[in-house]
Amino acid sequence: MSVMSSVMRGARRLVLADPALISSFLSVPRSAPPLTCQSRKFASKQVKGQRKDQKSKGKPKEDKQEVEIRQRMTVQALAHAMNKDFDHVLEALLNTTVDVDALEPSSVLEEQWIKEAVTRSGMKFRWAKLSQNRERENRDAHRRPPADPALLKPRPPVVTIMGHVDHGKTTLLDSLRKSQIVSTEAGGITQHIGAFLVQLPTGERITFLDTPGHAAFSSMRARGANATDIVVLVVAADDGVMNQTVESIQHARRAGVPIIVAVNKCDKSQADPQRVKQELLSHDVVCEELGGDVQSIHVSALKGDNLLALAEATVALAEVLELKAEQSGLVEGLIIESRTDKGKGPVTTAVIQRGTLRRGCVLVAGKSWAKVRFLFDENGKVMTEAGPSDAVEVVGWKELPSAGEVILEVESEQRAREVVEWRSYEEEQQKLEEEQRVIEVKQKQHLDEYRKERADLSHLSWRQRKSVLYRANKTKFAMRPSEKVEREELLLPLVIKGDVDGSVEAILKVLDSYDAQEQCQLELVHFGIGDVSENDVNLAETFGGSIYGFNVTANKSIQQLAERKGVPLRLHRVIYKLIDGVKEELSSKLQPLVTENTVGEATVLAVFDVTVGKKKVAVAGCRVQKGQLDRRHKFRLIRGQNAIWEGSLKQLKHHKDDVQTVRSGMECGLSADSDIEFTAGDVIVCFEEQEVPQVTSWDPGF
Repeated sequence: MSVMSSVMRGARRLVLADPALISSFLSVPRSAPPLTCQSRKFASKQVKGQRKDQKSKGKPKEDKQEVEIRQRMTVQALAHAMNKDFDHVLEALLNTTVDVDALEPSSVLEEQWIKEAVTRSGMKFRWAKLSQNRERENRDAHRRPPADPALLKPRPPVVTIMGHVDHGKTTLLDSLRKSQIVSTEAGGITQHIGAFLVQLPTGERITFLDTPGHAAFSSMRARGANATDIVVLVVAADDGVMNQTVESIQHARRAGVPIIVAVNKCDKSQADPQRVKQELLSHDVVCEELGGDVQSIHVSALKGDNLLALAEATVALAEVLELKAEQSGLVEGLIIESRTDKGKGPVTTAVIQRGTLRRGCVLVAGKSWAKVRFLFDENGKVMTEAGPSDAVEVVGWKELPSAGEVILEVESEQRAREVVEWRSYEEEQQKLEEEQRVIEVKQKQHLDEYRKERADLSHLSWRQRKSVLYRANKTKFAMRPSEKVEREELLLPLVIKGDVDGSVEAILKVLDSYDAQEQCQLELVHFGIGDVSENDVNLAETFGGSIYGFNVTANKSIQQLAERKGVPLRLHRVIYKLIDGVKEELSSKLQPLVTENTVGEATVLAVFDVTVGKKKVAVAGCRVQKGQLDRRHKFRLIRGQNAIWEGSLKQLKHHKDDVQTVRSGMECGLSADSDIEFTAGDVIVCFEEQEVPQVTSWDPGF
């Protein structure tokens, strides 16, 4: 090795000395390129450089795939954004706290796991921009333009019966149904459909809609007014105009619907129909007898008097209104009520407004669609078709739509899916925009606070500023609460189940009026339609809440499960009893109020020092002025207007005897359980504390 190194050193010296001299001694053929040691010198240096370049260029840096993410992405949507399949996302989330076995393509992932899946896949993420998403084509369905007047044909009127609770609406409807049963010799209708058909002896037909009169069902009355042509306002002749009567008048006015006044209970001795008409004047409802244009019919729903006159008045008003509709083309209608039937699945009660509905039609309502499987009339009989003004039960919905949604017929199932997808997308975009606005407001507040904090320290040097910020943040972190802290405020989580969508809507509207959060928080965990299920019990147990059901049932196994898990299960048939139950449970969670009840008063006449062992104890000589002093209760020493001491007595004596009580007019000596100085003229009050149950201040208005 030493010989080789010396040879190499000699060669370098020769090259550096005179490269031309060396080349002259070498006989190189003309065809070959000249071999120079200078090139060897460059080659030796380039080898090192080339190795460095090769190391740096060995693995060219690959650009990571960029994945566009957004909040509340489903597993399927994330896999599509990553150009991967569903299983790839599951593999990326292995060995995390996510329950991979429970994930489905429609499962919604949290933001943390969306980012984790992208990062573990060797990709990078960026948030979706709202402005780009708005460029998506609008695929919504809309009502058709007005029809050609030549295509319009007469249709039966749709009449809604409205009024105050207990004014006889239900009895009036029952009487109308009985007359219909007599004329058609058919059975009655199901109570939940809320609509039925009456056919007069002259052949005219009227579709009646039923609306509840309780204060909680305001939205249902408004929905009935919007779906109707005429409102029959039922007012009791012995009761007059009440709150829901006025509200019904307002609903009819907002909907632009004419009113017929049915003065009910005219068979009663206290009935005064004229007083009812005078009271209606103050609400701008002027009857024909008083020079107005509103028809008023005196009826007795209980006895069935004058019902035919009411129906004829309705038909006469319908003729004046010239009610017509197009019977061909795509169907349009309005959902009056929706519910879940055990045998039929999601069922809606709808009033057809345009077109003719048949089996096989594809409908869209809200974010749900249906291919009509069956149509039922008000008697539960299968119908082949339903025309304008017909009330019909529709079976075949994929999901249960909400009451009040507009029904639109579309060309195909594919078109229905497009409409539902677009409406879901539009709702999601609105939520994202709202969240973005909240984020921007929070960021602006944080920036303003930061700038204000910096402005207060602008006069300091950077070292002083850093020191002040360090001390402030140190105090903040020291006072930061633990991440896992139990909630101190009182909370009542609720699970609400109802028989139909309108009932649940009414209950939720009442609960929205809750305004006693400072006493106890009210939290709605879940609401739905149908009987109480095992999932409802599990949800209530998880959140420590209660289940309230309205017009629904819970089978024996569900009741046993709720009892075993300690979940309160309360089923009601009347809405105000359900709300009263919620109020009682809210009140039971509140701490009882402590009240003071004065038992007696005494005046200090003189003060003595008594030696007990080696210690002197102050003893107050008193005379009881009123009531009695009871050693078992608490005492308060009042001097002037100030309370000096509050506590218990150590001793209470009458003459030389220890006693439990001293009555009015008697003298006694007493000593306190702590060192206090009595003064002649002080007042000693004996009182007892009583716990009184606290009642929630929430008033739902009925």
